[in-house]
Amino acid sequence: MAAEAQMATAPDTIVEEPADAAKAPADPVKAPDLKVVPEDEKPEQAEGAGKKGKKAKKGAKEPAATAEAGAPSVAAHPRAARAVGRAKGWGGLGGFLLGGYLSLPTATPVDAGLRALLAGIVCYVVAWAGAVFAWRRLVMLEIKGREQQLLMAAQAARAQREPAGAGFSAGDRAKARAAS
Repeated sequence: MAAEAQMATAPDTIVEEPADAAKAPADPVKAPDLKVVPEDEKPEQAEGAGKKGKKAKKGAKEPAATAEAGAPSVAAHPRAARAVGRAKGWGGLGGFLLGGYLSLPTATPVDAGLRALLAGIVCYVVAWAGAVFAWRRLVMLEIKGREQQLLMAAQAARAQREPAGAGFSAGDRAKARAAS
């Protein structure tokens, strides 16, 4: 009845459906084409393979821009990375406990908690900076020590290959090498 009342009030808006609409099959939905990307190909290459001049993601840096290739790094050194992480943890925890203990008698528990958090954050950053500072030097000393070991081993191997003495002094051998 409501449909008949609506048709009586608005005869211009009557929409008729074809009689065979219920019998006609619906159009099949076509699935989007999927592109198979090999596992070794990066997703950025797969999406922008045909595009030239595509900008890199914001904040992404080239590996060469962040650090020189082969340059010593505290983060890449296994013992240094663990030691820096351990120092950060102990520094933050120690700062939190010390700050909380020292501020309890002078403030409310909420103020003491906030001061403890602030002290923990400050000690965390100070411990991190100190650990990185110390381990940078230790890593460089380890590298120099290893270079010395390799140099001594190379000199020992060279001494074993050359005959000891063979009628020439060290200065004579150097002159003979320079002449040839």
